[in-house]
Amino acid sequence: MIETKNIVKKFAAHLALNEVSISVRKGSVFGLLGPNGAGKTTLIRIINRISAPDSGEVFFEGKPLQASDVYRIGYLPEERGLYKKMKVGEQALYLARLKGLSRRDAMNRLKIWFEKFEIAGWWNKKVEELSKGMAQKVQFIVTVIHEPELLIFDEPFSGFDPVNTLLLKNEILSLRDKGSTVIFSTHNMASVEELCDDIVLIDKAQCMLAGKVNEIRRSYSRNLYEIKYRGDTNAILKTLESNGYEVNVGETTFGVSNIRVKASGEHDNNRLLSLAMPVVEITGFTEVMPTMNDIFISVIQSN
Repeated sequence: MIETKNIVKKFAAHLALNEVSISVRKGSVFGLLGPNGAGKTTLIRIINRISAPDSGEVFFEGKPLQASDVYRIGYLPEERGLYKKMKVGEQALYLARLKGLSRRDAMNRLKIWFEKFEIAGWWNKKVEELSKGMAQKVQFIVTVIHEPELLIFDEPFSGFDPVNTLLLKNEILSLRDKGSTVIFSTHNMASVEELCDDIVLIDKAQCMLAGKVNEIRRSYSRNLYEIKYRGDTNAILKTLESNGYEVNVGETTFGVSNIRVKASGEHDNNRLLSLAMPVVEITGFTEVMPTMNDIFISVIQSN
C-alpha cells in the first residue's frame, strides 16, 4: 500500500532520517515505533507530503506518491488542533467538506459517528467546552469521515481513559476489516501487541527492527516456560534443577503454584513435562514470550 525507499531528511545539522525504508501491506495495521526524537513524526509528515525528503522516494500502491494521493489518506497528528471558538458540529462539517464530501453525505456520516461515540449532544457546543478526550473523539471522526484507504494515527490513544482507548482500538480494527490500511505511531507497547500485524522500530534516524509482530516476538524468545501445578514445590524444584534447568518459584493461589523454568540450548518440551509430571499435578504449561515492551527496551538500550 505504502512504501518508502532510502528516505533521508536533515534539519540543519540534525539528521532526522537516514536511509529509512518501510513497506506497509495493504489491509494491515502497521506500527511505527521508537523513542522520542527517533524520526517517526518526520517520516509520517513525508508520507503526507507535509514535508519532502532530501533524498529517497515514497510509493503509493506501487507508484510514486502524488499530491492527489493525500485525498486518499486520513491523518490524525499528535499535535491536536481544533478551532476552539467554533461549534463542534459546524467544525466537523467544515472539515468533512474539505475532505471532498457533499454537505448531505457529510451530515449523514457525522450523525452516525457522533452517535457511535456518544457525543451527539455536543453538536452545538463550542469546542472549548469539550474535555480533551471528547475533542480527540471529534478529531478521530474527521480523520476517518471520508473513508480513506490509508489511515495514519500519531499517538492516537494519548489522553484517553481505558474505556475510550478500547473504543478507539475496536474502531481501528473495524476500519482495517473494512479494507483500510492503518499506520500508527505509539509508545503503548500493549497496543502494538493487540493491534499490529507488522512493525518497524526506528532509533537515531535508522530502522533497527522490522517485521511481523509474532515473528519478532518468536525470534526474541528465551526458552522460558511457566508451569502451574498442585503439589510439592521442593520436589519439582529439585527434579528440574538436577536436570540442568534454572527455576524461579512464583506464588501459590487457591492451591495452584507456579514456577518459571529457563531451558538452555536445544530443548524438548516433552522432556520438561515428563520430568515434572511424576512429582506434581500439572494444571498449566505455557511458553513465556517476550513482550514488545521488553524487545523495545532491549533494542534501544543496545543501540
